[in-house]
Parts: sequence; C-alpha cells; structure tokens
Amino acid sequence: MPTVELRFSALPEHVRTARLVAAAVARRAGVDEAVLDEVRLAVGEACLRAVGLHQHNGLSGPVRVVLTEEEKKFSIEVGDDAPTAASGHVPAARSTAETHPDPDGDGNASGPGGDEAGIDDEMGLAVISGLVDDVEVTAGEAGGTIRMSWPAASAAAGS
Repeated sequence: MPTVELRFSALPEHVRTARLVAAAVARRAGVDEAVLDEVRLAVGEACLRAVGLHQHNGLSGPVRVVLTEEEKKFSIEVGDDAPTAASGHVPAARSTAETHPDPDGDGNASGPGGDEAGIDDEMGLAVISGLVDDVEVTAGEAGGTIRMSWPAASAAAGS
C-alpha cells in the first residue's frame, strides 16, 4: 500500500513539490542521507519526463507519483498517460536543474539553466539509470511508468 500518493497537473513548476515530498518521505523511510540528493534528482527527471510526454501528447490528466515505504526498501513510481510512440522518442524536456535552478536551496542546481532545449527522453532515462541501481521502465498504449527503489538504512544495518 502506498505511503504517499501525489497527482499533479503536467506542468514543470509542480516537479519541485514532487522532489521535496519524495525526499521527505525517503528520509522518514530510512534512506541514507547520502542518497537523498540522488532520490531528488531521479524523481525530478522522471517527473519532467512525464510532464514532457503529457504536454507533447496534449494530455490533460495528472502525472502520478506513488511513494511506498516498505520494511527494507523505499520505492517511487512515476506514471504518465502517454501512449508509446512508434519511434520511442520523446520531445525535449527541460532538466530538473534547468527548470528549477535550486530555488529551495537544497543543493540541486547542477545544470546551467537558460534557454537550452533541454534533454530528451533517452538522456533523462540515462540520468535516472545512473542514479538508481534498481529502476524499471515500462511503456504501453495506456501510458508508462518508471519504478525506482532504494534500500532503507535499516536494511543496510541488518535489522
């Protein structure tokens, strides 16, 4: 059962909220403090990908983020309603750092900002894969999902 479930309009300005909520729930779930920046960045990239898919496809439905605290792991699932394109290519979406150049002061301003086109779907997925060891991406006619998980600190301590 989900610990927290978010639904937000497919607008880049809502991604910051998803990042902050994910970090707070991850911290409470016992995810190591050293990994929280990775959680924030991965959630930001996954949410921006979903926002880009919704906007490109003219979808008005919300982006879904489900955060689940389990005994030994913390999971995040970001879902969109965009059907998979034949080419598998998604139009450019702005990276987390470009869209939100660290307005909350949490140390996540890793990009240049500005008027660049942003990163495309493959690059966003590469960033997520580089940050998260346990990631699964699924896509179909009804939409797609990115599932990510991290061990909880209690699992590392052997409890």
